Amino acid sequence: MKVEARIFFIVAIFAVFMAGVYWVWTALAATHGAEPVGIVALFLTGGLAFLAGSYMQFVARRIEPRPEDREDAEISDGAGELGFFSPGSYWPVSMAATAALGAVALAFFHIWLLVIALVALLITIGGLVFEYHTGPSHD
Repeated sequence: MKVEARIFFIVAIFAVFMAGVYWVWTALAATHGAEPVGIVALFLTGGLAFLAGSYMQFVARRIEPRPEDREDAEISDGAGELGFFSPGSYWPVSMAATAALGAVALAFFHIWLLVIALVALLITIGGLVFEYHTGPSHD
């Protein structure tokens, strides 16, 4: 995960640098001062990338190096089972639909619709999480 952490740190440095450039550029071009929304967005983008990179670096120190992190690794070192991946599920589509319903409820400020959307969103999240849960095994 060291490689991913480095990539996120590079993105964070770039975003903060570009926020400074944007700040100076808009301050010189505009008569009423720098444009604050773009500056804040770029600084927050850098902060979010730094947060993700810090987490990945934190995790990388606590796990064994993966083949992607070692210089002397062979392709065969990464062979094996990677985990279980769902072949198909309708839960992400229903979760997106309920999130969109919540966004519409917020846009029009309908609290009753927002409550319905949040309850539906919690149900769809539960359905996605427990999709392959079959209950306790009776061995």
